[in-house]
Amino acid sequence: MFTLQSDGSLVLSTTQFPQDSPRTNYWSAGNTDIGFQVIFNQSGLIYLTSNNGTILATISPNTAVSNEDFYQRATLDYDGVLRHYVYPKSSSSRGSGPNAWSTSSFIPSNICTAIVEKIGGGACGINSLCRHDDQRPTCRCPNGYTFIDPYDELQGCKQNFVPQSCGAGSSPETDAFDFQELQNTDMPYMDFEFFQGLFVKLRKDNCTLKEGCLNSKKKDDSTLIFVGSVLLSSLGILNFILPLITYLVVSRIYSRKAEVVQPYQVMPGVYLKYFTYDELKQATNEFKEELGRGASATVFKGFLASDKGKFVAVKSLDAKVRESDLEFNAEVSSIGRTNHRNLVQLLGFCNEGQHRILVYEFMSNGSLASFLFAESRPNWYQRRQIALGTARGLLYLHEECSSQIIHCDIKPQNILLDDSFAAKISDFGLAKLLRMDQTRTNTGIRGTKGYVAPEWFKNSLITPKVDVYSFGILLLEIICCRKKFDEEVEDEDQMILADWAYDCYKQKKLHLLLDNNDEAMEDIKKMEKYMMIAMWCIQEDPSLRPTMKNTIQMLEGIVEVSIPPNPSSFRSSSL
Repeated sequence: MFTLQSDGSLVLSTTQFPQDSPRTNYWSAGNTDIGFQVIFNQSGLIYLTSNNGTILATISPNTAVSNEDFYQRATLDYDGVLRHYVYPKSSSSRGSGPNAWSTSSFIPSNICTAIVEKIGGGACGINSLCRHDDQRPTCRCPNGYTFIDPYDELQGCKQNFVPQSCGAGSSPETDAFDFQELQNTDMPYMDFEFFQGLFVKLRKDNCTLKEGCLNSKKKDDSTLIFVGSVLLSSLGILNFILPLITYLVVSRIYSRKAEVVQPYQVMPGVYLKYFTYDELKQATNEFKEELGRGASATVFKGFLASDKGKFVAVKSLDAKVRESDLEFNAEVSSIGRTNHRNLVQLLGFCNEGQHRILVYEFMSNGSLASFLFAESRPNWYQRRQIALGTARGLLYLHEECSSQIIHCDIKPQNILLDDSFAAKISDFGLAKLLRMDQTRTNTGIRGTKGYVAPEWFKNSLITPKVDVYSFGILLLEIICCRKKFDEEVEDEDQMILADWAYDCYKQKKLHLLLDNNDEAMEDIKKMEKYMMIAMWCIQEDPSLRPTMKNTIQMLEGIVEVSIPPNPSSFRSSSL
C-alpha cells in the first residue's frame, strides 16, 4: 500500500503479508509527519507537500520529463516497488513492445533489504533468497527447497525433504545447502550478540540437563561462536533464513544429544498435527458455532489459543462416514499431501474412538455461494480472480501433485474465500486419487447434481476432465451471478443456465445474462471470452474439453479462444 496516513506520514507498507500479519511500513518519505498532499504534476515530478504548499519530500528524484513528449504513469507494482514510468509519444523515439515503457525512478532503492518481516520472510516470502536485479527482486530457493507456487515466486519456498531430528543427524538435502549462495543475495545486517544469544536459547530449548547439553565442553562453545562469527562477518543474515541456518549448525554440534518432537505421521510422507477430542471440544466451545453442514459432515468455528491464537474450521464427520472411515481416509490422504495457495490447508485431525474430525485453516469470507447468489456480490474483477484461482488449484491437483487427484465435487459451496477474497478449493471427501501411471479410473457416481459430467451416467472411465466440466458450470455461475438451475424464472428457456447462456451467445445477446451487472457490461468482450471458455469446458465429449492448464492459458489470454460448438442437451436429463 502507498498511503498518506492521517498523521501526515507518507509510507509504503505491507498488508496481510504474510496472511493475518499486522501492517508493516517498509519505506517512508523521510521524517515528515506533517504531510498534507501527494502531487504528480505535469512535469512528471511526484512530491509531498505540507498544507501551505511547502515541498517536504520528493518521491521521484530523477530529472523531470516533459508531459508534451512523454506519457507518464506511477504504479505500485506486485513486488512492492513504486515505479514512475515514461513512454515516448513520438513513435520514432520509442522501441516496440512493452519495453517501450521505461522506468524513470523507483522506491525503495532495494526491495530485498527494505521488506524484512519478523514472520514470513521479506520480499520473496518465507525460506527464500532475494537478490536485487535490474530494479526488481529475483527470488531463488536454497538447495532442498522448491517454490510454494511456481506461478508466483514471491510466495516463498517449501522444503522437499523430510525434516530430520537432531538425534538423527542432518539429512543429505540439508548438507547440500550452499552458503555461498548467500553471498549473492541482498541481506540486512544482524547484530552478532543477537545471533549468539539465539544459539544459546536454542541449545537450552532443545537439550535437557539430564543429557548434559548445558554442560557441554568449552570446545563446543568456541566452535559454535566461531561458526556464527564467520558467517556473520562475511554475510548479512535475513530474518527468514535465520531459522534454517540455526537448525543446520545446531544439529551438527548437538546431533547426539538433542531431541525434537516430530509432527504426527498419519501415513508415509504426511505430517499433520494430532488433536485430542477434548482439545477440539474446548477450541469450539463444545461445538457451538456452526459454519456449515453437508451430506456427511458439520463444520464448526474454533479458536486455537495455543497456536498463536488463530481461528480454525473444525469438520466433524457424521456417523455414517465414521463407520467405514472411507471419506476420512480420503480427505486426510489427499489434502495432507497438498500445499498450494488455492487449496484450503489441512492443519491436523482427530481419530479418537468414534470421533473423526479434520481441522482446517479458517476462511473468513465463507463460501463463494454465499456471495455469488446474494445481494453483496463480488465485483467483476474479483469474480475473474476467483475463477482463475480455482482453475490454478485444480491444475495443481491434476498435474502437480505426487498423486494425481480428481476432486469430483467442484461447486460454489466448495470454493472458500480468504480475507482478500482469494479462492481456495475445499472438501476433498469425495476426491479420487490416481497413481502416477494411471490416467483414468472406474468408480461410482460422485459429485453434486447439476455439476456432474455426462460420463458419470454412461458408466465410462473417469478422468480429470470431470472436474473440467464442473469448473465450466461454475464459471458460468461466476460470470452471471446466477445458479445453474432456477425453476422460479418466468421463461422456462432460462431455467438451465448453460442452455440459456449458449443461446444468448449464439444470438449475440449476452447482455441478457448480465442483469444489473454494469461492471461486466462495460467489459463485455472479456465476458464473452469467459463464456466461450465455459462452453468448451462443458462439452459432452470429454476429449473436446480443454485440460485445466489449457483453461488457465485461455483465461490469462495466452491462448486464443476458438468458437465453441453446442455443448449438448444432455444436461436437461441430468438436472
